[in-house]
Amino acid sequence: MASVYRHIVQSLSWKLSLGILLMAIPIFLLSIGILFSQSRDKVKKEATMHAASVVNTTMQHFTRFMEIVETATDVNDWEVTENLNPDSLLAYSRNIVILNGHIDGCSISTEPNTFPKYGRHFSAYTVREGDSVTTVVEEPYEYFEKVWYKTPHLQGKPCWVVYFDESDSLALTLDGMLASYSKPLYTETRRADGVLTRQFVGVISTDLSLLRLSRDITKEAPYDGSYFMMTGDDGRYFLHPDTAQLFTKTIFSDITPQENADIFALGHEMTTGKTGNMSVRINGEQCLVSYQAVPGTKWSLALVCPERSILRDYNRLNYIIAPLIVIGLLLVLLFSSVTVTHAIHPLHQLTRNLQRIAAGHYDEQIPRNEHRDVVARLQNSFATMQDSLNKHVNDIRQMNEEALRRNEELVHTSKLAKASSLQKTLFIQNVSHQIRTPLNIIMGFAQVLRENKSLMPDEEAKSITDMMRHNSILLNRMLLMLSDCSARGTTEELYASKNEEVNCVEIAQESIDKARENFPDFDYRLNIDLPDDFTILSNHHYLLLSIRELLYNAVNYSTGGYAWLRVTEYLSKIRFIVQDEGPGIPKEESDRMFEMFAKGNDLSEGLGLGLALTKRHIQNLGGTVFLDESYTDGCRMIIELPKVK
Repeated sequence: MASVYRHIVQSLSWKLSLGILLMAIPIFLLSIGILFSQSRDKVKKEATMHAASVVNTTMQHFTRFMEIVETATDVNDWEVTENLNPDSLLAYSRNIVILNGHIDGCSISTEPNTFPKYGRHFSAYTVREGDSVTTVVEEPYEYFEKVWYKTPHLQGKPCWVVYFDESDSLALTLDGMLASYSKPLYTETRRADGVLTRQFVGVISTDLSLLRLSRDITKEAPYDGSYFMMTGDDGRYFLHPDTAQLFTKTIFSDITPQENADIFALGHEMTTGKTGNMSVRINGEQCLVSYQAVPGTKWSLALVCPERSILRDYNRLNYIIAPLIVIGLLLVLLFSSVTVTHAIHPLHQLTRNLQRIAAGHYDEQIPRNEHRDVVARLQNSFATMQDSLNKHVNDIRQMNEEALRRNEELVHTSKLAKASSLQKTLFIQNVSHQIRTPLNIIMGFAQVLRENKSLMPDEEAKSITDMMRHNSILLNRMLLMLSDCSARGTTEELYASKNEEVNCVEIAQESIDKARENFPDFDYRLNIDLPDDFTILSNHHYLLLSIRELLYNAVNYSTGGYAWLRVTEYLSKIRFIVQDEGPGIPKEESDRMFEMFAKGNDLSEGLGLGLALTKRHIQNLGGTVFLDESYTDGCRMIIELPKVK
C-alpha cells in the first residue's frame, strides 16, 4: 500500500491527472449546484402554483356550500314570517336541513313572548347527525345574547358568523365550531293610515359544521403534513388541525414580532382580506402558505404545506446524483491518467538518461526526437545541452586548477592587506591624538577672546571668534569621525553594550541641545509622540552620535531655516525622524549615500563618513536608518529601533 502511495506521489502522470481533476471538480460541482438550485426553485414555484390552485378549488367548494345555505335560508324566510306559529317553525327548520345535505343544522328563534304558550323563549332547532335528522323545541335559555341572534338583529341584515356550540340546553347539538348564516325575520303590517310597518320577530340561523368541513377539505390537501386553516378578521382560528387552538387562539398568539416577523406579516395579509403566497416558519419548520379571502365575509382560508413534503421527491435525487458524481469523477481521473501517461512517456526516458548523467556518466547519449511537439523540443534541447556539457568538462577542470593557484596568491595578498589596514588604523589614531591637543588650545583661546571684548571692536571680535569656533567644530567633528572610523576593529566591545535604558524624550532633547551648542542661531523643532518616561534598550553614546549627525546634515543643507526632530512609535519600532527643507538627496546619489567617503561632489564639506558611520552604529544597535523617498520638500532621514520587550 505504501509503495502504491509513493508511486502516485512521485508519478508525473498522476499529478497531472489529479490537477486536471481538481480543476474539473469545482466546475462540475458548480454546474450541479446551479442545476439543483434552479430545479429547487422550479419545484417550489410549481408547488406554489399547485397550492394556490388547491386553495382556489377548495374556496369554490366552500363558497358553493355557503351559497346553498344562503339560498335555502332566503327561500324559506318569507314562508316562515307568513306562517309564524310553533308547528310551522318546526316544519320549516326540518325541511331546510332534510332538503339540503350540506346543511348541518337550522334554528328558528323568536323574540320574547312571541308564543305565550311557551313562555319567554321559543326556538325550533333541527340537527343532522349522520344519516338521521332530529327536530326539537330547545329548552329555554337566553339565546338573545348569542352572536348568531344578536348580530343580525343589530345590523338589520343577513350575515355570516362563527361561534362555538356550547350546548346550552340540549344534549342534541353539533360538535365544535359552527359557521352560521343568520337572517333577521320581519312581519309587515299596514296601519290604518296606509303606512306599511316592519316588526322584528326573530332570527333564522342555518349552520355549517366547520369540524365536518375541515375533515372534508383536508382530504384535498396536496402534500403529506399539509393542512387547511381559517381565520376571522381578528386572526382567530375557525379551522385548524389542532382543535385546542380553535376559537381560543389567534394567528398572533404566543409569537413576538422580532422572532416571528414572517407570521405577523402572514396574519396581517389574512386579516386584511388579501390573497397570495408566502414562505413562513411555523413551529420551527419552513412552510409554504397559500391564502385567499372568503367572499362576503372577513374570513380567510389558507393552505399550509411543509417544504420537507414539497421537496421530498427532489431530495431523494441526492441519493442518485451523489453516486453518479463520484463515478463521473473517477472516470475523468482514469481517462486523464491514460492520456497524460501516453503524452509524457518520452519524459520518463529522458529522466533516466539525465539520472545517469547526474551520476557522472557525461558520455551518456540522449537520443534525439523527430517530432515537433513540446516534449520533443525539450528532449532535443537536453541532447544539445549534454553535448555542450561533455565538451566543457575538460575546460572546467583546467579552470579549477587555475583557480586553486590564484586562491593561494589571494590568501597571501589578503594577509598583506590586513597588515596594511592595521598600520593605517594605528596611524589614523595617532594623528587624531596628536591633533586634538592643539585643537583644544585653539578652542580655549577662542573662548577667552570672545569673552574679552575690550581687546577689539565687538563686531570684529565676534566675527573672528565665531569663525574660529565654527572651523574648530568642523575640525573636531572630522577628527571624531576619523577616530570612530578607525575604531571598528579595536573597540568592538563598545558595541556590545546595548542594554542601557535610554529615555527617548531625554536623548531627543539632548541631541537638540548638542546641535544648538554648535549652531546656536538655527531653528530647531522637536515633536515627541511618546510618554515622558518611555525607554528602550540601546547604547546612549552611539545613539546620540547618530541623531546628532543627522541634525548636523539637516542644518548644513536646509534652506528653510529649521531642522525638525520627531520621536514616534510605529508598529513594534521606535522612530527618530530628522527632516529639513532643502535640495534633498538626488536619486542617483541616494543609492550610495551610506558608503564610506561618499560625497555629493569633491567640493562638498566633510569627509563623507557621517552617514556611513551612522548606519554602522544603528545596525550594531539592532536597528536601521533609511531615507524616506516619499518626502519631496527636502530630506527626511529615519532611524528605526526595536522597542523594549
